[in-house]
Amino acid sequence: MARTRRPVRPQIRTSSPVLVGRAEQLASLQAVAVLHPAVVLVEGEAGVGKSRLLTEVLAGELGPATSLIGYCRQVGEPFPYGAVLEALRGARPARRPELSPVTGVLGPLLPEIAEHLPPAPDPLGDPRAERHRLFRAVRELVGALGPVLLAIEDLQWADDGTRQLVRFLMSDPPPNMTIVVTYRREDVPGGLPLGGAYRPPNGVVSVVLALSPLGVDDVRALTEAILGEKQVSAEFAARLHECTAGVPFVVEETLRALRNTVGTVRTDGAAARRLLDAVEVPVLLRDAMAERLAVLPTAATRLVETAAVLGAPATEGLLGAVAGVPEPRLRTALTHALSGHVLHELDGGYGFRHSLARKAVYDTITGPDRAHLHARAIDVLAGVEPKPLKQLAEHSERAGRVSEWLSYGEAAADRAAEIGDAATATELLQRLLKEPGLPAEHVDRLAIKLGQIAHTGLDQHDPTKTLERLLSDRRLSTSARGEVRLYRGLLLLRQAGGLVEARSEVERAINELSECPDLAARGTAVLAMPYVGQTPLDEIRPWLARLTEYRSKATGELRLSLQANEFGSRMHLGDATVLASLDELPEEVATVGEQRHLARLRCNLADACEWTGHLRIADELLRGGLRIAARCGAPFVISTARATRTRLDWLTGEWAGLDERAHRMLDEYRDLFPVVSELSLVLGSLAMARGEWARATSHLTETGAFAPDEAISPVAIAGCAGLAWTLLSQDEPAKACADVDRGLDILRRKGVWAWSGELGPVAVAVYLAADREADAARVVDEIAAGIAGSGVPLAVAALAQCRGRLAEHRGDRTAAMTHYRDSVAHYEELPVPYYAAMVAERAATCLLPTDPGPAQEELSALVDVFDRLGATRDAARCRHLLRGAGGGKPSRRGRRGYGDELSPREEEVARLLACGHTNREIAGILFLSPRTVEHHAARVLRKLGVTSREQLKN
Repeated sequence: MARTRRPVRPQIRTSSPVLVGRAEQLASLQAVAVLHPAVVLVEGEAGVGKSRLLTEVLAGELGPATSLIGYCRQVGEPFPYGAVLEALRGARPARRPELSPVTGVLGPLLPEIAEHLPPAPDPLGDPRAERHRLFRAVRELVGALGPVLLAIEDLQWADDGTRQLVRFLMSDPPPNMTIVVTYRREDVPGGLPLGGAYRPPNGVVSVVLALSPLGVDDVRALTEAILGEKQVSAEFAARLHECTAGVPFVVEETLRALRNTVGTVRTDGAAARRLLDAVEVPVLLRDAMAERLAVLPTAATRLVETAAVLGAPATEGLLGAVAGVPEPRLRTALTHALSGHVLHELDGGYGFRHSLARKAVYDTITGPDRAHLHARAIDVLAGVEPKPLKQLAEHSERAGRVSEWLSYGEAAADRAAEIGDAATATELLQRLLKEPGLPAEHVDRLAIKLGQIAHTGLDQHDPTKTLERLLSDRRLSTSARGEVRLYRGLLLLRQAGGLVEARSEVERAINELSECPDLAARGTAVLAMPYVGQTPLDEIRPWLARLTEYRSKATGELRLSLQANEFGSRMHLGDATVLASLDELPEEVATVGEQRHLARLRCNLADACEWTGHLRIADELLRGGLRIAARCGAPFVISTARATRTRLDWLTGEWAGLDERAHRMLDEYRDLFPVVSELSLVLGSLAMARGEWARATSHLTETGAFAPDEAISPVAIAGCAGLAWTLLSQDEPAKACADVDRGLDILRRKGVWAWSGELGPVAVAVYLAADREADAARVVDEIAAGIAGSGVPLAVAALAQCRGRLAEHRGDRTAAMTHYRDSVAHYEELPVPYYAAMVAERAATCLLPTDPGPAQEELSALVDVFDRLGATRDAARCRHLLRGAGGGKPSRRGRRGYGDELSPREEEVARLLACGHTNREIAGILFLSPRTVEHHAARVLRKLGVTSREQLKN
């Protein structure tokens, strides 16, 4: 019988394989560790990483020094001098004949090394003298060990004897010793780890290293190191930092409690928040908080429980009022809570170090006590002006006061929406709509409000599931159903894999909105968009005609809303008459709603102008649209406009810092598919220009190129073009044909040849390389017919390039040159400098056989253009052509004598090594010999101080 395999439970490391965020402290400690005599004090709160820092040093290169380590234990009756004696058990004196007889007193205490020690001397009968003799013996023994690093951990738990002995050694250390002690100052009696102020003697190096919690970036790096994952989102890291206050131990324990797969760390802010809000408090943290609570007086415990219920930092008066602790006892109780390190002074009052500490306390409160404290919080906060509506809503929900929860919850959502915080508003409204006791008369109003507000935000608390559930809720009226369905369809448009369902939902909503023409018009505006999914243009046009009719009769906010969709859609189709209407657009409008639609109109039109090639107009529209969107609070409009700006920067050659900006936005908008797909196109295009084939393919795959039904059509078509060009650049024309065929299938099905600007030239080049001249010629004819009479300058420039390619392939260099120069002039006019340079290179290549001088001058100039843009691969190709033609162009070695800095060529090699390319692959990308690349790679590793290529990836 075959055995059934158990599903493998995902496992994660719970400690980091590398030290994170402590480079400066590690360097200091490593430097001092080999100096003698020296004293190092490492202080920091529990879990901040003191032991880990020490472990890194002890595992490193200490030269001839012996390392000895002892631990102070948190036990009821600590053994006198226990930590120091523990450290000395492994000591082996190097000079036994020279040991003073005084060291014999250590024999009975250290039986492990007694054979190396002189006989024990006679007792002195005076405890103080005995103790002094013991201290001298320890110092004498340590001095006989040769170079030594003595480490004492957790000095806050030391007995008085150990503390005095350590102080004795630090006050007059043997010349061969470095001593390192770690401690938590907050747990040291009187805050003095050595029992008194310590001043190092002359000639002794002394360093105090204070470790603070990690910042957000370091928490992100720590999470990546623990999970072995390189795509931890900024939102997840920020929320994890908020939950843990950046304490490394708490971060590690939280990741242990999550038991998550690596995919979860790429979630957006809301998903990260939900994930971390639901995490169990780590057992060790729960136990630590329980220990601290157990020693607090009753009144102090009540204040701590009240702080846990209130959640946010609270003033002394608010804590006392809710807890019911009167003034005479309040200050004393608060002092106990602070000195016990359960509560902390924070901005705004008193609270917990991090949210998991608060949760650990909250979970210890019984249900009735929690409800009672929440009820008291309502009574106290209700008298505050202005009313803290969100807090009152939270407490009402927890206290089970449904009517107050409904009143405060909706009021808090309204206030959040007014200030542009759609995320908070949608979260509150969803929770209200899930309330089992919500009366039917409130369902319509709250459901419609949820859809309206969520549509203006970024879906941080995605309500599509809530809206879907409401559509089958009998409490939702028939009149409200169509509007709720419409908003659900609008929200689905933003999600990966939601476009087909979105279109279906909107069409159903229109049928349900026969008595609401304004809402039906908004639905029509969605179905009239040609760039969503695979719906053919022939099916789009009737909706676009209906939209125009609706818009002609509309006024005010509705008119602007319909114009935003209509003008953008018509411009995508190459209807340049739209541009004549730009002067009619208002500069200012009255209401916030009108401002949002005006911003959307400008940004939608900018996007369409960018795809069709009216780049200067796109830039102007985008600037105005973003300014209005920021002023009125339209985050979704801002997100799509920023993606448009990113691609516009790619087209116009503004590449400086573009890769970093696009990656940051990808983190920020990871769950907004229209934004992600366009950013992925830009990142893939940049990687292509640098010859980073694997990275380019990875990004271009996210453009929707393989899922056109669920894609933004022009992005998917351009993605297919990029994938094909990547393969053609690696001499894989047959494989490239598959991507071209798929892109052309989308283009032909859609029937919008205005989007052929990216795919056309690549398709012709690929087909010609694959000996499919007839297919290449067909593409040229289709583009020419498809854009005839349209205002699509980008496609016009591309068509001239296609004709040049075809003429060159057929051996008509004169015609090819004419078409190429025509294409370059069009690209420069747009301006699209990268494409202009690519076509100019083809023209120079045509010119080389008959007129090499001018051709070489052109290629030499193009090297500078490509270098300036950052198109590494293309610059290298032009240099290679020049070398082959006998011209030559100096490589980017720059000035001589870079020393330990990387030269420009070495930077290129380093970047490609970090991407995982082999020497042979780099040689192909940069058109160098493998031997030359090997020399460059060796210098890169040496200059960067790494021993392997794997280290370059970190």
